[in-house]
Amino acid sequence: MTKSDTWYVAYTPDRSTRSEDKNSSGPVRTTKTFKSEAEAKQFALDIIAKGWTVSAGTLNPHQPKQTIAAARIEKWADPHGF
Repeated sequence: MTKSDTWYVAYTPDRSTRSEDKNSSGPVRTTKTFKSEAEAKQFALDIIAKGWTVSAGTLNPHQPKQTIAAARIEKWADPHGF
């Protein structure tokens, strides 16, 4: 039996990379799922490096439920734990 994805990373491009389409309803939020927290953290660091807005967390029914807000994402994803 394969392990299902337990983490997600949601991200939104910064304003300078978004389309200037007048019909657009705003930024496009995208979510990618991962089997491990380490994979999610690495992906989050890659997206943060682009200057985009990032949040993360666990998917239901994973317990304990975790949500990492954009304001805390860099600290959570830091491989050195600072």
